[in-house]
Amino acid sequence: MNILIEDNATLEYLISSGKWTKNPLAGQHFQASGAALQVAKLEAVGKFNIVGHIPTTNQFINLDHGKGKGLATVGS
Repeated sequence: MNILIEDNATLEYLISSGKWTKNPLAGQHFQASGAALQVAKLEAVGKFNIVGHIPTTNQFINLDHGKGKGLATVGS
């Protein structure tokens, strides 16, 4: 099982370069949900999910959720 950070709004997965992808196999894999949660809280994203992805069956398991730093807005 791969542990991924999922943007709740776009259903995209964080990749190691700080960008996002629709492909869960290309997403950055974490060894534990706690590690993913720490990284996700620092990302410029609103609500996120920590999910487990099982590639052989393409199933997802919600492990945790939270809110990142949020996206920067114009003028702030």
